[in-house]
Amino acid sequence: MLKVSEENAPKFLDWIANRGGVAVWDAHDFSGDSCSTPALTKDGQPMRKPHWKYPNSPSEIITDSSQVTVFVAKEIKRFHVGTRRGTQGFTFKVTDAGTARIRKELAKVPDSWYEFDYMDEKNCVIYTPDKEYPLSEFKQ
Repeated sequence: MLKVSEENAPKFLDWIANRGGVAVWDAHDFSGDSCSTPALTKDGQPMRKPHWKYPNSPSEIITDSSQVTVFVAKEIKRFHVGTRRGTQGFTFKVTDAGTARIRKELAKVPDSWYEFDYMDEKNCVIYTPDKEYPLSEFKQ
């Protein structure tokens, strides 16, 4: 079952109603990443792969909104993480100690994930799903 955040639910409903469904793309490298796109372009043609690491065709096309679950995220922790310049000096990376702290916090709560709040001094924010419901029950 595909899970989508509440903020993206309107887009997924539109894709199911007007763009041939939701195409799910599973990466064929070792990252384990996946992404979703509309199944068809605005011109009605099959969507091309979104990135080089995805195969030429999606692993699944979902056309029924009851096969998609909407989740509401709940913030459970927010903390500052240390950063350092990347090797070339153009990017910032989380320090080894910061990475260890993020992993430790994620291990405490099943199904949790993290995001960075760049507007608030490079804080790491840990989230978990608070509630879930079928996309077919989503109210805009």
